[in-house]
Amino acid sequence: MQAYIFDLDGTLFDSMGVWRKIDDNFFGKRGLVCPEDYASAILPMPFDESSRYTIERFGLSETPEEVQQEWLDLAIHAYTTEVDFKPGAKDYLGSLLAKGVKLAVATSLPKEIMIPTLHKHGIYHIFHAICTAQDVGCGKNKPDVFILAAKELGVTPEDCLLYDDILPAVRSAKSIGMKVCAVYDETSADNWDEIQKIADCTIMDFKELV
Repeated sequence: MQAYIFDLDGTLFDSMGVWRKIDDNFFGKRGLVCPEDYASAILPMPFDESSRYTIERFGLSETPEEVQQEWLDLAIHAYTTEVDFKPGAKDYLGSLLAKGVKLAVATSLPKEIMIPTLHKHGIYHIFHAICTAQDVGCGKNKPDVFILAAKELGVTPEDCLLYDDILPAVRSAKSIGMKVCAVYDETSADNWDEIQKIADCTIMDFKELV
C-alpha cells in the first residue's frame, strides 16, 4: 500500500475508557445516568454534532458550545495524563515510518484534544496529513474524512489502508474502495462479527503486525 490512515480513539490509543469516565462525570453532575447505548450512538459523530444530539436527547439547557467546552476541559486533561497507545501501536508506526510510506490521521476527535495528545506521545511530526470530522462537517458514517485524507496524501482511496475500530467507519471507507484493517476495541464488541465480515482484515492489537 502507498498510504496508511489511522483513527485515534480505540485504534491507536486505548482511550475509550476515558470517555466513559467523562460521560459518567458529565451526566452525574446533572443527576442523570449515562445510558448504555449513548457511547455507540455518538461514536461516529463529530464533536459539534455530538453536543447537539446530547442536548436534544436529554433536554439539557446548555448551548452546544457550553457542552463542548466542558467535554474539552475534561478530555484535554485526561488525554495528556491518562491515555496511552494500544499494545504494539507505537512500534508499528515506527516500522511504517522506517519504510517511508505516507501516514495520515482521520479522526472524530477535535483538534483541541488531538494535537496535544499527538505531541505528548511524540508522533505529531510523523503524519503527512491530519484530518478530522470537523474539517468535512460530518461523521464517519460518511466517507468524507477518508476522502480528504487520501487527497491530502496525494493518493487515491484505493491506494490506502485504513485502521479503524468502529463499524460506521469500516462501512464508509469500504464504500469508496479503501482497504480496511479493523482493530478490536471493547467499545465495538457488539459489532465485531459484522466488522469482521466487511473489513479486509482484522487484528486484536498491533502486536500482531510488529
